[in-house]
Amino acid sequence: MSTLNYVLLQTPGGGGMVQLLLMGGIIIVFWLFMIRPQAKKAKEQKKFVENMQKGDKVVTIAGIHGTVNKVNEDGTLQLEVSPGSYLKIEKSSISMEWTANLNKAAAAAK
Repeated sequence: MSTLNYVLLQTPGGGGMVQLLLMGGIIIVFWLFMIRPQAKKAKEQKKFVENMQKGDKVVTIAGIHGTVNKVNEDGTLQLEVSPGSYLKIEKSSISMEWTANLNKAAAAAK
């Protein structure tokens, strides 16, 4: 019976290290493909919103097209959607992708 106890108590030496390396690899892959691109995109969006100025043609997340008429200090914009018609919106509601596509199409038309 003593040999049976000895055999049951022995475990492979490298099993824990392999599991640790595998878990570390999964975390690295998750960070590379999920967290890093989202953080980069959020940083670009913040920079885009901070650099808006009067006369920029923008599109909101809701799909409203307009021209920035005034950038307010309280984090809002006055957006001219048609001549003489203005909306007060949050800066964070501007879509960077749609605005870039709008400006790209306008540049191609010229």
